Amino acid sequence: EELKRDPRFDFYCLVDSADNVARLAAAAREVRVGRPLQVLVEGGFRGGRSGCRDLASALTVARAVKAADPFLCLRGVEGFEGLLQGETPAAAAAAVGGFLDFLVEIAAACESEGLFGPETIILSAGGSAFYDLVTARFAAAGLAREFLVVTRSGCYLTHDSGMYRTAFAELRERSPDTDALGPGLVPALEVWAYVQSRPEPEKVLLTLGKRDVSYDDMPVPLQWHRPGETGRPRPVPAGHLVTGLNDQHCHMTVPPASPLAVGDMVGFGISHPCLTFDKWQAICIVDDDYTVTSAIRTFF
Repeated sequence: EELKRDPRFDFYCLVDSADNVARLAAAAREVRVGRPLQVLVEGGFRGGRSGCRDLASALTVARAVKAADPFLCLRGVEGFEGLLQGETPAAAAAAVGGFLDFLVEIAAACESEGLFGPETIILSAGGSAFYDLVTARFAAAGLAREFLVVTRSGCYLTHDSGMYRTAFAELRERSPDTDALGPGLVPALEVWAYVQSRPEPEKVLLTLGKRDVSYDDMPVPLQWHRPGETGRPRPVPAGHLVTGLNDQHCHMTVPPASPLAVGDMVGFGISHPCLTFDKWQAICIVDDDYTVTSAIRTFF
């Protein structure tokens, strides 16, 4: 209905089965949008999420899209490589490279059969860990027609202090030319909490939990501040480690000499920005002195 109301709405979706195609085509036929729904065939891998597992199934889907003209139009090929792993960073990169080769193979086969619509072909992949590999491989796809590479590396916006900080360090190791771009990404997303209790000399409880922050990895204590004092927050001394999160509590092991006391504020770096964004409808933007300058609304 929105496509029908707004001719400027440029919408794309993914398909990985003939059933997907049939359902979309039936809906488009019923609504009579006046233009075809733009779809991309999704490639996948064993043990991963959605997506065609082999070339034959991908071509079956692409041919079904072609047969659904004028209600559907095949615009490209898409995949998500972020879940691929390896025992070493090099092994993970090799697995990603193989998957990207598969996506290019799908695109080349679709082009060879004339299954794409008349517009620019889209090749899309690239989470926030391997986008260097995606851009390099797709740029060399060698399609005869004009094509557009679309990466979806959204976590660059705030970066993080955990999984993507590690991923970016690995990216710089395998793509040393990125050193010429400067210091690189800097974590810019923090969640602050109060010290609620210090029931043991080496244990602190804070007002931070799974309701407030992503927990792909435990939050990293970065800075602390005592309300009423002036000056910028101070770095959290070494030896402070988050050991667990409950629904509304953060368990942190601290040295016996830790300066933290009940009522102090602690700023945490997070791991995986997306889930943290999902927890907050409004996020404050601060300057280097932690003065709030504005706020943003989230739509996750």
